Order: sequence, then C-alpha cells, then structure tokens
Amino acid sequence: MSSVSRRWSWFCWPCPTGSWASTSRRKSSRTTPGRSERSRLFGGRSRLYIQGVLTVAMINIISATGLAVFTGFTGLFSLGHAAFMAVGAYTSAILTYFLGVPYVLALVAGVLASSVVAALVGYPTLRTRLRGDYFAIATIGMGEATRVILENLKITQGARGLPGISQYTTLPVAAVAAAIVLALARNMLASVYGRNAVAVREDAVAAEMSGIHLLRTRMISLVFSAGCAGLAGGLYAHYLAFIQPVMFTMVQSTQITAAVVCGGTGSLTGPALAAFVFTVAPELLRAAHMWRLVIYGLMLVLIMVFRPQGLMGYRDLSWSTFSTLAARIRRRTPHGKR
Repeated sequence: MSSVSRRWSWFCWPCPTGSWASTSRRKSSRTTPGRSERSRLFGGRSRLYIQGVLTVAMINIISATGLAVFTGFTGLFSLGHAAFMAVGAYTSAILTYFLGVPYVLALVAGVLASSVVAALVGYPTLRTRLRGDYFAIATIGMGEATRVILENLKITQGARGLPGISQYTTLPVAAVAAAIVLALARNMLASVYGRNAVAVREDAVAAEMSGIHLLRTRMISLVFSAGCAGLAGGLYAHYLAFIQPVMFTMVQSTQITAAVVCGGTGSLTGPALAAFVFTVAPELLRAAHMWRLVIYGLMLVLIMVFRPQGLMGYRDLSWSTFSTLAARIRRRTPHGKR
C-alpha cells in the first residue's frame, strides 16, 4: 500500500511534508492529546501543520492566479509554468543563501528574473503566432530545458538540490502576497488592457482589425503570469528550505493548469478557489489512506462533467456579490425573525 501511495503521490497537489511537518510532529508529541493545539479537522494534526498546509495553499493561489491571467484572458495554454517557478525559486534562494540579500529584495529579483525569461521565450514564440497545441508544446519544451539547465549548473548544485535556505516564508507573508497578486490581477483586467485581452481571447483576428496589438497584449499577460510564478517559487523555496529541479517538472505545471481549468478560465477567484481546494482536500482525506487518491480523482472528474466551464465559469466574486446575496437573504426572511 505504501509503495502504491508513493508511486501515485504526484496526483495530488504537492503539500510537502518536509521540515515544517517534522517540526509539527515533534511539537505535537510534546503536547497533551485533546488540547487546543490539536485539530480534529486535519486528523488531529498540530496547529503548525495546519499553518503549513494553508501556507502552501496561498502559494498555489499565487501561481494559479498568474496562469489564469494568461490562459483565461488570452486563450493560450502554458504547460511549462513550473519553469518560471523554478527560476524565481533558484534566483531568490541563491541571493539569500550565497550573497545574503534581504528576503524581500530576493523575492523581487526572482520575479524580475522569471519575467525576463518569459519575455525572452515568449517573444519569438508569440511573434510567430503559435496557437493552441503548438504553443503548449513549445512551453513544455521550455520547461524541460529549464529543468535540464538547473540540473547541470554548479551554482544550483545540480540534481542534489540546494539545502539550507532560510525559512522566511510564513502564513501571514504568503497570505499578504496572495492578496496583493489577486488585487493586481483584478485591477489589471479591469483596465483597458483587460478589455483588449478579452477581445483577443474571443476573436484574435477581429481584435487585430480593431487596432489591438496582439503581440503586446499577449506578452504583457505572459510576463505578468511568469512574475506571479516567480513570486510563488521564491516563497516556496524560503518555506521548504530546500529545492531541487525535480520539484518543478511538467507535473507541477499540469497541476497549476488543472486548477485554472477547474476553477474557470474566465475567472480570477475561480482558479484561486480551486487551488485552495486542491491543496487542502488531500490533507483532509489523509484518514482515508489510499482511497483519498480515488476520492480526489473523482472530484476532478465530477467537476469536469457537471461544471465543464469550471467552478466559477466567467464570473468573479466581489463585495457586490456578497452584498447582493445578503440582500436576497434579507428579502426572503419573514418579518420579525432574525
């Protein structure tokens, strides 16, 4: 059973059981069962363990939101997005580990490095107007090339990985970063660029005839998306305290894409919600052991069958949505009852 579980563990969104999990086990072993430090929701795991799961969920929300801006609003699929995470992770980790650069500046450098790589890769591919499957295949090649380069560079210590990274990423830091990315993406898509991106997604030929610059619109989307992935990678590296190229393969890219598709390609809150669910659900189902993989897979199948447009489709949650819902509830509530 354990060998099968290890073999198919990639099917669930990676929620690492590294240093923070071992720390939580040591901490929980010193506490008395039944105290508030333990939670029944996650099978009696310690509070530190729950914080770890939520931190990874926030990081996954950042990567899914970035890809949603590119895929959902330009109509192009990227299956090599983990490469941008790898660039951001290694850039920020090398700066803090070898050069002692401050954490925030290292994260910014990781974002810039990922954006530059995206511009260098995206310009020739988007300029030739690769579409659909052809662009997706090109991103797969880019992702594999990035992994091979990282495995053969001396500064990254090759396939052995880079251990001993300072653990600066916490749940509040990841949550604030996710909120900032969501706010930036929302404002970006509410601008003139957002309307141009939607027009390109719906009909690229008509959008170009209307005066919209296709290459510029798609490049802005790709660079922003890669920057979000680089930020997620930097947070990830400084949370796990260890990274290696095998952590950023096509499997990781596919999981990010699955969150965007299941959440709704025309939405921002949909992919964010799907990324959160896909991270937390496997942890909630750990008590089911091997069956958790079956339940997780069925959940994905049911979403695609009954909600092919995704959880949110082309809708987004906002404060007006909640206020409208609250007003409807008040209207349906009989007078005199609270």
